[in-house]
Amino acid sequence: MTLVAGIDTSTQACKVVVRDAGSGKLVRSGRAPHPQGTEVAPQAWEEAFREAAAAAGGLDDVAAVAVGGQQHGMVCLDERGEVVRDALLWNDVRSAPAAAELIRELGDGDEAAGRRAWADAVGLVPVASFTASKLRWLADAEPANADRTAAVCLPHDWLTWRLSADRDLRTLVTDRGDASGTAYWSARTGEYRLDLLERAMRGRRPAVPRVAGPAERVGALAGGSAVLGPGTGDNAAAALGLAARPGDVVVSIGTSGVVSAVTPTAVADVTGTVAGFADATGNHLPLVATLNAARVLDAAAALLGVDHETLSELALSAPSGADGLVLVPYLEGERTPNVPHATGSVHGLTLRTSTPAHWARAAVEGLLCGLADGIEAVVAQGVTVERVLLIGGAARSPAVQQLAPGIFGRPVLVPPPGEYVADGAARQAAWVLSGAEAAPEWSQPGLAEFDAPAATAVRERYAEVRGRTDGQ
Repeated sequence: MTLVAGIDTSTQACKVVVRDAGSGKLVRSGRAPHPQGTEVAPQAWEEAFREAAAAAGGLDDVAAVAVGGQQHGMVCLDERGEVVRDALLWNDVRSAPAAAELIRELGDGDEAAGRRAWADAVGLVPVASFTASKLRWLADAEPANADRTAAVCLPHDWLTWRLSADRDLRTLVTDRGDASGTAYWSARTGEYRLDLLERAMRGRRPAVPRVAGPAERVGALAGGSAVLGPGTGDNAAAALGLAARPGDVVVSIGTSGVVSAVTPTAVADVTGTVAGFADATGNHLPLVATLNAARVLDAAAALLGVDHETLSELALSAPSGADGLVLVPYLEGERTPNVPHATGSVHGLTLRTSTPAHWARAAVEGLLCGLADGIEAVVAQGVTVERVLLIGGAARSPAVQQLAPGIFGRPVLVPPPGEYVADGAARQAAWVLSGAEAAPEWSQPGLAEFDAPAATAVRERYAEVRGRTDGQ
């Protein structure tokens, strides 16, 4: 049996899976937590990886390794390869004004023209999450650190580099899936826009990782004989782990809420709602992301003083639409729509709706309505949607499973709970090892199918009250 390992260096934890390269069968796994917060010392990711790998029985017997990781984060390195400052993660919103400034600049002061220019250039419009916005914040808020920055990379790039036997800055490598979330690499052209990187850095031009091919061998694991794959961003890795194909939309409800669709065609949405990302296979992965996802349910459960099982039971006991009670769950600001300083709001609160069941129902429906808007935004870009795959921690909730089809207006397929980002990285590692033209066909988990009548009234009510909130 030939073994491969996949690593998920996510926002909250590092997960390591070891699988059989031929069949994809899980052999063993391990996990270790990451520090909380939106600003983290990258060394913590390496320490968590070492702990997770040990918990998985070590990697001495694996033949190939690849890393999937949280997207967009800013990791700055000096000329010696030392970290300049703690990394800013994707969910750090301090760069929101910088994103707005970059849009206006590229449009010569005209915001609409700037949005079009960015969409044409790199397939997305800057928001606080993207690396370019964070680099502009760095250049303005910490110019001395910007001056020290000899290279900039992403979390998965950095961990891949740290695992490599060759740690020269010139060996930094990324892939098209993760590079497409920086706002200075174009999924349509397959090229960096170094002029946009320089614009973000106020005239500075640090080195950036080389963009490797989907199944390229990019190095060897330090202290061992395993080969390294290029890795990818977490959303592209999850799509690979699920064997998502054109026509599939993956809805992930974890720390963030993500709607991503596999398509052969590049997308450039001038509104910035849909980001024109790439996937890990050579296709494209137009994506809508929200800041508020599973933690909306955490907050509702905490408010009601119940566990998640009881929260789900309460939600399913209330009527559709919660008798007009609507939660717009912008509990941490929001990325889509781009209202980073917004707060959550409750509408339709009356004596009748002041019950735990109504609150629980409003929380689940509010969460799902935001994701449903994301699906429709992807469809509006001409992307075909044939299947909806629902994953992430909150996908285990019976209320989410049963209410999602009605709110999405489509049947929903739910695979068993799994580490799909790590699995995608492991599948890439097996692909790299095989040298084949396509990723190996591993047996896929059984899918539970859920369906329900379209909850049109719920969507309409949510849209009505959300329109008042988006202007905050």
